[in-house]
Amino acid sequence: MPSIAAHLLPKQRLCHVSASVTFLRGAHWKPKAQKAGKPPPPPSPPKPPEKPVPFTFHGETWHDPYSWMSNLTDKVAMRHMDVYMEQEEKYIEAVMSGSDRLQHKLQAEMGSRLAYYPSSPPVRWGPWLYYRRVEEGKQYPVLCRRLASLHEELLTYSAPFAGFDYTSGKKIEQKLLDYNQEAERFGGYAYEERSEVSPDHRLLAYTMYNKDNDFFTLSVRDLATGSLCSKPQADRVSNLAWAMGGQALLYTVTNTNKRPYRVFCSLLGSGKDDVLILEESDENIHVNIRNTKDFRFLTVHTFSITFSRVFLINADNPLSGMTLVWECEPQVHCIIEHHRGCLYLFTDAARGGVPIDSHYLLRSPVEVSGSRIWESVFLEDPDISIEDVDFCDTHFVLILREDQQFKLCAVPLPLPMYGKGPFHLNALNPCFLPLPKHVCQISPGPNYDYSSSTMRFAVSSPVMPDAVVDYNLSNGKWVIVQQQNVLHERTRTLYGATYTASHMDKSQTSKSLGIATEVDCIDGSWNDLSEFYACEQCSVSSKDGVLVPLTIVYSRTRKKESQSPGLLHGHGAYGELLDKRWRSELKSLLDRGWVLAYADVRGGGGGGKRWHLDGRRTRKHNSINDYISCAEFLIEKGIVQQHKLAGWGNGAGGLLVAATINSCPDLFRAAVLKVPFLDPCNTLLSPVTPLSPIDYEEFGYPGDVEDFQAIRKYSPYDNIQKGVLYPAVLVTSTFNARFGVWEAAKWVAMVRKLTVYDPQHPILLNLTIDIVEENRLDPYKWIAQAMCFDGFMMIPVL
Repeated sequence: MPSIAAHLLPKQRLCHVSASVTFLRGAHWKPKAQKAGKPPPPPSPPKPPEKPVPFTFHGETWHDPYSWMSNLTDKVAMRHMDVYMEQEEKYIEAVMSGSDRLQHKLQAEMGSRLAYYPSSPPVRWGPWLYYRRVEEGKQYPVLCRRLASLHEELLTYSAPFAGFDYTSGKKIEQKLLDYNQEAERFGGYAYEERSEVSPDHRLLAYTMYNKDNDFFTLSVRDLATGSLCSKPQADRVSNLAWAMGGQALLYTVTNTNKRPYRVFCSLLGSGKDDVLILEESDENIHVNIRNTKDFRFLTVHTFSITFSRVFLINADNPLSGMTLVWECEPQVHCIIEHHRGCLYLFTDAARGGVPIDSHYLLRSPVEVSGSRIWESVFLEDPDISIEDVDFCDTHFVLILREDQQFKLCAVPLPLPMYGKGPFHLNALNPCFLPLPKHVCQISPGPNYDYSSSTMRFAVSSPVMPDAVVDYNLSNGKWVIVQQQNVLHERTRTLYGATYTASHMDKSQTSKSLGIATEVDCIDGSWNDLSEFYACEQCSVSSKDGVLVPLTIVYSRTRKKESQSPGLLHGHGAYGELLDKRWRSELKSLLDRGWVLAYADVRGGGGGGKRWHLDGRRTRKHNSINDYISCAEFLIEKGIVQQHKLAGWGNGAGGLLVAATINSCPDLFRAAVLKVPFLDPCNTLLSPVTPLSPIDYEEFGYPGDVEDFQAIRKYSPYDNIQKGVLYPAVLVTSTFNARFGVWEAAKWVAMVRKLTVYDPQHPILLNLTIDIVEENRLDPYKWIAQAMCFDGFMMIPVL
């Protein structure tokens, strides 16, 4: 695309010529009087047809004029929908046409920071290194592997495919699966949900999305020949797990409502039919399977609205039956691992019938006589919460959180004999691994190699690009294997040197554990950006006095006190952490003086299980009040200028922001709702796409009167204020979204119908964000549009 300068130069030359002519004419030239032309009228928003349909439930009746938008089987309705979508596309183009130049500029900026990795960091498993890489000119990646021992001196994290095997006369790299070829198999579209290499490294089992039939198809590929195996071949597969060292594969199958309900076992290389191991006919029961990390056992997890159960299967003999090892209340987290004859259970189930606030770790011998007794590994500590755990043969690693601060702690295995617990953490010789400041999320990597003491984690911060780090738990060495450098506006990948425990500063201690827990590493080793961007933590008092964590990020040199525009992110659902990771595209806002704020409202994962429970179902209003309080705090404290605050929410976060707009229409100047959930009442009553028990536990069961009344009160679609001016809102959705595109379309139409129309406060709908295009800047196209929208609708600080 030609640069902006290329467009400007011809105009500059014309200006010089015009100036010369004017000089020659001198005083004899008189300008002609120009008639002031009227500006063109603003474009009018589309008006879809209204077809009111009455609904009555629990004695309450309401009419929905746009329910036809979700009637996918009505051909006439879908033709109306096609026309309406075309009108929306033209309308948003007309409204945003004045910001085209700025959108291109932002796209170019973001593209210059685009992290291009030709290969993912290789994952070592046994003798092999597995990785994915992108070939030039291809749309999809290729799954590859190479022997780690061949030409190891040439191996780098950025180019694991380098080298040549002169003994065999072949390339070191072995291509396992080309997703470009898979796209040809599945109608030009390649989306993989599950992919598992067998423990003996002979086979690859994977599921690909069949777009025409809307389900995932299971395939097994022989890695030596590259050919597809004749069995198993199954549709509607949701999960899979290996058994018998790679000679058997277990997989779950869904019904037409996408509920996982059957488990099959396929003996590869045999002519026998796949064996049905489990079938749950109850529509409320879902089934899931997984391997323990040592591949000694498989776990089968069945859960419903009334219970959760975990069964154990011997991987050496998967047809020998299932043993119940754990049962508890519904909607809890249950993960079982095995280590040298001992089972470890990571869960947040109630203790003795009493709900608890965080996860804990239990253990029990595999072989028991009589009823199974689970022993707590750690003594309870109200100041420490265990967020996650990962196992290898020599250690387990805990992801901990204390006072909103994350820590990474390795504990050597095996633990003292069963029956000796529970223990204080500091009695188990823990080692706290180095982390940068302001960590907002730690995610375990693949870590397939159970026998290795090196474990990989992704470390995230609001002021640091994501770092992929390998920690050697046996000697304390660590290395950053992949991280983006954004300081120079050009992207390069850092492949850090190996650091050792000698660089650790153990002067900082945990107030509750009394041992060193945080490490300050070599200056610059983390590519931290806190020198340029500040990250502050605040506690905001909500309507009921509960303190809500608020994270604020801004440029140290560009922020202007009481004058800065701001963007407030929120989610607050499913107990999930709010995504506060550094995003290079948002640097364009920070460098223009914007303040980015993240509200960890109730319903999300910001404060344990109770924090989640206090923001769901009949208590969903707490999430909304928390978000409103955080927005008001930013304005009252002068962090963001009044009338220059924008809201931003994705998915369930879109519900949060839209409900806030209904409650306080004048709080935001603009808002962006990405693939939002906006019509919970109708969706939960009559789902067009299947919902899981988790969805109902989160937003409420309409069959329950109290839940139904709560849903009616917080539903964005049902509580739009009539005759009131709303902020400018950009709503984006996609035909591949979990929440149907009609959610966004109905809300947009209803807001335009009921609220005061003002062309300076447009309500826009963009349904093109999932269109795949070849230009490398296209992934940022809608983000640039959203940024221009927020800036364009405020004082033009961009």
